[in-house]
Amino acid sequence: MILGASALGLAACGSGGAMRVGPSDPAALGPEFRPTPNASFDTWLQAFRGRAQARGISAGTLDVAFRGQGYLPGVVERDRNQTEFNRSLEDYLALVAPEEKVAFGQRAVAQQNSALQSVAARYGVSADVLAAIWGVESYFGTRRGQISVISSTATLAWEGRRGAFFESNLTDALRMIQSGDARPSELLGSWAGASGHTQLMPNAFQNFAVDFDGNGRRDVWGDNPIDAFGTTANYLKRSGWQSGQPWAVEVILPQGFTAGIGKARKRSVSDWQSLGVRAARGSLPSGGSAAILAPMGVGRPAFMVFRNFEVILRYNPSENYGLGVSYFANRLAGGGPLVGTFGADRYGLTLQQRKDLQRGLSQAGFDAGKPDGVLGNKTEAAIRAYQQAKGMTVTGTPSPDLLSRL
Repeated sequence: MILGASALGLAACGSGGAMRVGPSDPAALGPEFRPTPNASFDTWLQAFRGRAQARGISAGTLDVAFRGQGYLPGVVERDRNQTEFNRSLEDYLALVAPEEKVAFGQRAVAQQNSALQSVAARYGVSADVLAAIWGVESYFGTRRGQISVISSTATLAWEGRRGAFFESNLTDALRMIQSGDARPSELLGSWAGASGHTQLMPNAFQNFAVDFDGNGRRDVWGDNPIDAFGTTANYLKRSGWQSGQPWAVEVILPQGFTAGIGKARKRSVSDWQSLGVRAARGSLPSGGSAAILAPMGVGRPAFMVFRNFEVILRYNPSENYGLGVSYFANRLAGGGPLVGTFGADRYGLTLQQRKDLQRGLSQAGFDAGKPDGVLGNKTEAAIRAYQQAKGMTVTGTPSPDLLSRL
């Protein structure tokens, strides 16, 4: 939740099955996510201990929390490259909601339907949206993260780009340990310091966490996700969620549409209809003001977004994230894929052709990873290796001709 926490869900998108989350195993993480000696960090930590104690954190809590923890170089790199902001919407949706994940998610949601509906009834927040956030953030609880929240927030606080924000979250994580809300071994999550089923930052936990099942503990980390659902619903409700109101629907824009795109350009639904905007499926919701988003331009998939969409962005400020959650919520509820198409990319390849390219490279002995159609470093490396092996000019660039060869 917020600041790249959903990277966990994205990392999990390449898997069609569940992976149980066990205790932190440093050997299972890359070296960039293991505590690394850093004299500057150690100096900062000594100064932080004094500030933390002035805020009511005991020396004993600090000793317990920081045992075995330290500077993690990988979190600084990840902070500069958040997928929600750097991917195209087409790539983001391919990662967030591929067909195998939709099918897996529908089974997971069916198993937790009673919990989701109970939470939705109490807070007035859509169960479909709660389920979608659960799926995007932690692949329905199967990928909750293995990076220490203490180490990650301390590293980012030391690094300083958003030092005050991360120091505040580090302090709240220490408060969670001191109050007994969490054990240090439970505070495992994403590189950005978010943890649990719906990837809560420590600040958000302190402000919004609830004991929904009434067992005396606000447990957003355990196998039962109901407290996480309740906490996320409480967050959305207190952020302004309007019960029974829409959040986003796919629309078809008229040819030559020039009426204005962007969250700030709001009109009534009836005004948009008078300008030729229509629902991609069914009819548009009635009442209220709405804006039009077309992240990849007119002629590609477009969406009408409402007040509740802006509330989703309070959970994570990326428009791709908001549209990903909105689309995924619709798919989990049984809705179909997008009506609009993204067409060919700058290389002249559609999503399906990019999948075919990756599959062809792997079959030829050049591992391009999972054929998801999202062209990253692994695909580029496979293309380069293939081109070199075949005596071609080595560019690492996909093309229709390369696909044809494969």
